[in-house]
Amino acid sequence: MIFLPYMNKSLFVCQSCGNEYARWAGKCSACGEWNTLVEAPVTKELRSKKSGPNSRRKGKIEIVNLSSPSLLTTQNLRLATGITEFDRALGNGLVAGQVVLLSGEPGIGKSTLLLQVAGSYLPNKINLTNSVLYVSGEESANQIKLRSSRLGIEGENINLVPETDVDSLVSLISNTNCSMLIIDSIQTLTTGDLASGQGSVAQVKECTARVINLVKEKGLPTIIVGHVNKEGEIAGPKVLEHMVDTVLYFEGERFGSLRILRVIKNRFGDVGEVGVFEMTEKGFKEIKNPSALFLEERSKGPGSVITSIMEGSRPVLLEVQALVSTTSFNYPRRTASGFDLNRLYFIAAVLEKYLKLPLSTLDVFVNVTGGVKIEEPAADLAVALAIVSSAKEKALRASSLVFGELGLSGEVRSVPSQAKRFLEAKKLGFTNVLSADSVKTLKEAVQKAL
Repeated sequence: MIFLPYMNKSLFVCQSCGNEYARWAGKCSACGEWNTLVEAPVTKELRSKKSGPNSRRKGKIEIVNLSSPSLLTTQNLRLATGITEFDRALGNGLVAGQVVLLSGEPGIGKSTLLLQVAGSYLPNKINLTNSVLYVSGEESANQIKLRSSRLGIEGENINLVPETDVDSLVSLISNTNCSMLIIDSIQTLTTGDLASGQGSVAQVKECTARVINLVKEKGLPTIIVGHVNKEGEIAGPKVLEHMVDTVLYFEGERFGSLRILRVIKNRFGDVGEVGVFEMTEKGFKEIKNPSALFLEERSKGPGSVITSIMEGSRPVLLEVQALVSTTSFNYPRRTASGFDLNRLYFIAAVLEKYLKLPLSTLDVFVNVTGGVKIEEPAADLAVALAIVSSAKEKALRASSLVFGELGLSGEVRSVPSQAKRFLEAKKLGFTNVLSADSVKTLKEAVQKAL
């Protein structure tokens, strides 16, 4: 019998968590998702030398004490990219060897943002060259040049590599001195050791592991672009997010100009930090004061309330709008844009219980302007007052700002970072601030607001 060392063997890999199975099943026992197992042919040779970000080479293992002076090297310094809002999201810049996964909807502007980052990245704190290696598997060098010309980026420090073979890239990067690596995108990379197609779970996982092993060893800051699936989540195995140091999500309304760079995970900074950008003809413009932008066209009529939310460590003022109208159906509608629908149901129930507002016969529509999604409960009181204001057709008092969590008993509860919210409100001229410090119940808040 002839031994075939490269004989293929099929496995079934969960596209949600990356767990492997010998045969197909309807449900993944690891993550509980249904219909996520996809056949992924792999070779015996690859499985015998399977790599990963935590793999170790054979040989003597080095032990380093945490207090050792050798750990305090120049690689621990933060490397500013030159774009303040991008650095803010990362936690004041990149760290040597940091691997960042940037994801977002198609057409949101990921490649444009990274090209601007590459063009402005000139590290001077450590002894590195200023060149950025930009690996593009989706666009040709000519296409990237057209975009850079539109953005006004000369690109003298950017070296383009239109390549999709990860093994060739690893060899190139190993022998190239550069200060940053950008891969756009990880779904385009493949390795000949795998028989599965481009973008498959097995290919994405293996190619990412090989890149991470190399850049960690070289101390090379790396940004990887990842696609999203139809559910809006990062495509590929869920383990991909655990392999990298930082996960960024670039979001915003597709046909709007506002973009928010949100941090989902960060080993070197705070989770929840955001960078705010505005899309222009010349690329992305940093928004240093988001509150002023969001309030430029605010309404001062009934149903409009200004609230304060925290985006990371920064307070942002937003307008919350509500519209209450007589329903035409047996079951009244509850619609929310930028606000949690289940929380709207809860607020409507509290209003009907403690203010005797007849919402059971009224449709309620709530909208957060600017395309921002509010995730914290600090906007509860603002949404409640917006609904009351629209129902009574009476606007809030001038210079009013509202924030606070609403309880099931109709009480107003305090929220974190109240001092920062007050300071931002004062800076923008809001003198009548309603919060848990000034009102204790929803009824009292309505009396002081209207």
